Amino acid sequence: MDWIQILSNTAESILSPVTFAFVLASLGLALHFGFAGLLNFGIAGFMAIGAYGYALSILRFGFPWWAGILVSIAAAIVFAILLGAPTLRLRGDYLAIVTIAAAEIARLLFLTNTFDDFTGSASGLFGYHNSFREANPLPDGFYGLGPFSYSSTDWWVRIVGLSLLIVVIWLLWALTRSPWGRVLKGIREDEDAVKALGKNVYAYKMQALIIGGVFGALGGVVYALPSAINPTVYVTSLTFFIWTALLLGGAATVFGPVLGSIIFWVLQAFLTNVLPALTQDGAILEGLTSQQGSTLRFILVGIGLMLIVIYRPQGIRGDKRELTFVK
Repeated sequence: MDWIQILSNTAESILSPVTFAFVLASLGLALHFGFAGLLNFGIAGFMAIGAYGYALSILRFGFPWWAGILVSIAAAIVFAILLGAPTLRLRGDYLAIVTIAAAEIARLLFLTNTFDDFTGSASGLFGYHNSFREANPLPDGFYGLGPFSYSSTDWWVRIVGLSLLIVVIWLLWALTRSPWGRVLKGIREDEDAVKALGKNVYAYKMQALIIGGVFGALGGVVYALPSAINPTVYVTSLTFFIWTALLLGGAATVFGPVLGSIIFWVLQAFLTNVLPALTQDGAILEGLTSQQGSTLRFILVGIGLMLIVIYRPQGIRGDKRELTFVK
């Protein structure tokens, strides 16, 4: 077993665009669930909307890459309004079921052959990177040290992803400490009490759904920046991975989702490299194929999520008093 290569691949995941995308989506989910109390199990739908909005605006309408990001934001706002208008008066499990269904509807619309000429159906979308790469200010070459050595294009992806992440972290931090954020926390704790104070609870929930959805859409954009878009990525399991990262770091926090997403993907990268190696002759998992060994990481993630909810539901940085589902 080549431990140097395994540790190098694991360290590389810290600055992976996938990690940045997960952090952005987790921050959106933190606003939805951690601060507003909305059980959104369709964050993968917002990521799909963001990714497809970005790519389609470039491929089909010739927009520059930065305008594609704006289009993805607008698409997320429209999706949030369409989702929230008839459903935000629902509570608890009912809202969760509706959001799962909405995310699957969005994914299946992108997957269907009916819109093959537009969305690429099962083949997805590719070839939308030219304007983004042409905007790269870095000269050609490789930069960095050790596992953090990337091409100028890869660094450009990471710079844009990290810039979006910093803006979103600051925005969420500012919002949650504003009077608006305090009303949102009040809705999470006791919606009826906030209504009694004359606040429009429905409007606050809609605003939270829209803003958190935009964060998720930006996660979808960052996910799509370095590679092609595949509709099979935006499945329900993606939502539960994001929930795992959120609960690991702390739902009702700003920096908890950042920490949780990094830890989650570092562990994923580590297990992806270690488990197949353990299936070799004479190893612990001898008798399993390499693919079967790699699949074990999903079982371990599920067990880990159960242990988190049981023994530390507030997460690493969270406060147990702020979690409505443990009261």
